[in-house]
This record gives sequence, structure tokens and C-alpha cells, in this order.
Amino acid sequence: MIDPHAPSPTRGFTRSRGAPTPGAPPPGGERGPARLPVRPGTGRFFVLACVFVCAACGLVYELELVALASYLIGDSVTQASVVLSVMVFAMGIGSLAAKRLRCRAAAGFGAVEAALALVGGCSAMALYAMFAWTGDWGGAWASGSRCLLVAFSLAIGLLIGAEVPLLMELIQRIRRQDAGGAVADLFAADYVGALVGGLAFPFLLLPLLGQLTGALLTGAVNVVAGGTLVLGLFRQDLTRRARWLLVTANVVVLGLLATAALLVDDFERAARQAVYGSDVRVALQTGVQEVVLTGGTHGRPLDLFLDGRLRVSGRDEHLYHEALVHPALNGPRARVLVLGGGDGLATREVLRHSGVRRVDVVELDAGVVRLARHDPALSALNGHAFDDPRVHVTVGDAFDWLRRARGTYDVVISDLPDPGITPSTKLYSQEFYGLARHALAPGGRLAVHAGPVLSRPRIFWTVDATVRSAGLRTAPYCAGGRDFGFAAGPDRTTGTSRAPRDWGFVLAARSRPPLRVDPREAPPHDLTGAALAADARAAAATRVTGLPPSTLIHPRYAD
Repeated sequence: MIDPHAPSPTRGFTRSRGAPTPGAPPPGGERGPARLPVRPGTGRFFVLACVFVCAACGLVYELELVALASYLIGDSVTQASVVLSVMVFAMGIGSLAAKRLRCRAAAGFGAVEAALALVGGCSAMALYAMFAWTGDWGGAWASGSRCLLVAFSLAIGLLIGAEVPLLMELIQRIRRQDAGGAVADLFAADYVGALVGGLAFPFLLLPLLGQLTGALLTGAVNVVAGGTLVLGLFRQDLTRRARWLLVTANVVVLGLLATAALLVDDFERAARQAVYGSDVRVALQTGVQEVVLTGGTHGRPLDLFLDGRLRVSGRDEHLYHEALVHPALNGPRARVLVLGGGDGLATREVLRHSGVRRVDVVELDAGVVRLARHDPALSALNGHAFDDPRVHVTVGDAFDWLRRARGTYDVVISDLPDPGITPSTKLYSQEFYGLARHALAPGGRLAVHAGPVLSRPRIFWTVDATVRSAGLRTAPYCAGGRDFGFAAGPDRTTGTSRAPRDWGFVLAARSRPPLRVDPREAPPHDLTGAALAADARAAAATRVTGLPPSTLIHPRYAD
């Protein structure tokens, strides 16, 4: 006879020392094995596919931040270091924080993906808006942009880091396996997705869609992948209220991203007007950089911007190009090589001289060359130099071209971006000037644009030291005191107080070159030997001694 007061084998069972109560959710999971609408093998495939997509999106966000910060702030090495280090740190914090969400892994993952899609997708527009509307490069933008960059890197890193523990929990709830095998499967999908995202950004998203639309599309893919996985595969793990909240969040995020995508052209036009003024005539993204032309009509001077840097100002570009070219052409000049100078303005000055039989121009960006040939204002400014039969244009990297060059030149003109811009440092290296030296004929001269002297003397004299280390003798000089600087270099500006007010040059040859102009070939704006001598003395007054040369493996161009 059973004693009715005896403890029941189930009724009297209590949790002791962590033992689970029958029917209760086990610790670390929502309800034990997931109740899936598909077979476990298919469900596992869907989770790994979502890992793949999310990893690709995460890397696109990362590369987009690095690229945009490099374009807008400059110094790509520093910006890449800041973004990557902050994001990796934040990913670790995000992984730790996600441990608290493992008991609700499906709902937590859905929320994380919706937030990541919104933050990552809108990050490019937010950074570009700050660039366009904060104004002074030397003031609030310099600090504010870096704070915003760090904030986005931190937020995106936290959300990416939270993905892995939650996905690990979801994949284990489909079918338990040893931890090593689960980690291997998860990381394999993650790393392959990162590869696809890393290749898609420079070869697909950036050239076809641009920075802003590419980021918005990535966000849309991200939220669709996360929402589909949770609402389609793990919907039984969510309460009715959680399902509706997640659906609403995903729809709101998609709506915001779609609205931003529809308005992105208007946003870009407004931002360009805020940066460049209201007379933007041409704005295009080539495979190399963003090219913007303003003015050039109705009496307004033409300005050419490359990635936000004012590279040519029609107000005084002749002062720069005459000072760069004419001293170098004092002597034999039958064959001339122009490195850079895709705008055609240095070539215009070369063609003013008699005795020039051939001019080779090596320019990286075919888009700039097309504008120099076909834009009415720019082609008029360069005197239609590229239509001259003596001029031969090659699209390519100047360093690689010099390595394959055959024959020698009487004059080599290095009309390249400022050495303070990280991508340009190899074109201001000892190795580069060694190649240029081999391209010089006996008695040949090399003219180098070396950045502003007064505002960044250390960079200027590092260029001089580097040219000398390649076995050439130098004659440094500058041209300055202008109202509008040739604003090449890290100060991307339209004329603020920090714009360079002078340009520095180095004339070099195997023996010390005379710093003068041929009086029979006087340039139209009275560049004289006396003026050059005064410019050389002004440059010498800023001399920084004891500087080592810059090399490919040890670039030294930093303020």
C-alpha cells in the first residue's frame, strides 16, 4: 500500500547543486535542442551561411571606415591603425558582453544584427556629413572626425564581437558536437565570408556603388540575413511579443536604409556644395579617386580637387608650374618625362620651350587625363597640351613605369602629390629617385615637387636628403607668399588659414645644377634668375639638418 504522504518521485524533486528541474530550460540555452522547421543538417547549413554573410558585411564596414577616414582625414596608415585596433578591442568586449545573452541567443542575435546593420550602413554618411558641414580642417573637424571615427569603430566592433558567441550557441542547439569541431566550422565560414567581403569592397561596391550606397546596401544585406535566420529558423524560440518586436525593428532598419539610399544623391550634392561651393561642374569617382571640378565658367577660376585636396587653383597654378618646370629646362631638353601631371599643366609649360621633341607623361588616373583632354575649361587652361603630337600619355604607376623604362631623358619632372600623403611616400623614396637617376641622360636634370617649405620644413628637407642619397646633387628652392596656396598635401582645404602658402621644389642632377631660367625661353610671368636665387635663400633659411633618407621599408614623411 502506497503511503499518500510519501514524497512523489517527481513532485519532491528540487534543484540541488545546479541540477535542472525536469521541463525547465537548461542553463545556457533557450529550450534545449532547437525546434526547427527543417532537418538539423539543413538548419546547420543556414546558420553557417548566415555566418558567411555577416562576416562579409562586417569586413565591408571595417574597410569602409578605413577608406573614408583616409580620404577625408588623410594619413591612411594612422587611420587604418586606429580603426583596426579599436575594432579588434571592441570585438573582445562584445564577445564577453554577449555571454549574458546566450540564454536568449536567437532574440539576441536578431537584435544585434538589426543594430549592426543600422550603425554600419549609416556610418559612411555620418562621417561624410561631418566632413562636409563642420568647416575648419584645423579646428573642430580634426578632433571631431577622429572622435566620430573611434565611436563608429567601437560600436561596430562591439556588435561584431557579440555575433560569435550567439552563433555558437545557435549552432550547438541544432546539433551538439565537440567544441573544437563547432569552432572550426564557425570560423571557416567566418573567414571565407571575410575574404568575400574584403574582395567585394574594392572591386565591386566601391567602383560600382561608391562609399555611401555601398555601405547602405551592405547594411540591408546584413539585416535581411540576420532577420531571416532568426525569424525563419528559430522562430519557435521567440515569444509572440519578441517576434513582433524583431519584425518591427527589421522593417524600421530596412526602411531607414532604403530612404537613405533614395536620398543619397541629393545628400552628396548638398555635401559637395558645402565643401566646394555652389559651382561644382564635374564630380566623378574614378577607379583611383574622387575628382571634382569647380568654376571655369562665367569668369570664375577653375579649381581641381582630388579626394578633397585642392590640387589646382586657376588663380595661381601658373606660379607653381612655372617654378617646377622652367628651371629644369635650362639646358638640353629634347626628351622630357613628366611623372604625374595628368592635368596637363606641367606639360603646357614644357611645350613653351623650343627644342622639345618628345614629352612622355605617366599618370595613374585615366579619369584625370580624360578631363584634361575633353573638359572645356581644363583643356583651355592646359593649352590643349595633350593634343600636341609630341606628347605621349601612359596610364600607370610612376614607380613601376620607371622600373621598366628604356632610354633616357634630358629632363624628368616629378609633379606628384605631396609626400605627406601616405600613398605617395613610395614616390618620394630613395629607391624611386634611384630609378629616376638611371632615367636621366648625361647632364640631365630632375625637378621634384617637395611639398610646402614654411609649414612643413621637416618633410621638405627629408625629400632633399632622400634625393641626395640616390647620388644626385640638389638645389632646393621655393615659391611662396601667395594669397591662394597650391593646396596639395594633407591639408585638404579650399583656402583656410592652414592652406600651404608656398611650394617647395628640389632641382637635382649628377653635378650641382645651376638654378636659373633660360633668358631666351622666359616664362610669361617673369620668373627670373634673381627671383629663383631669392627663393633658394628663403628655403635655405628653414633647413633641417641630419635627416635620414626615406626608403620603401622605412618611410619618414611625418610632421
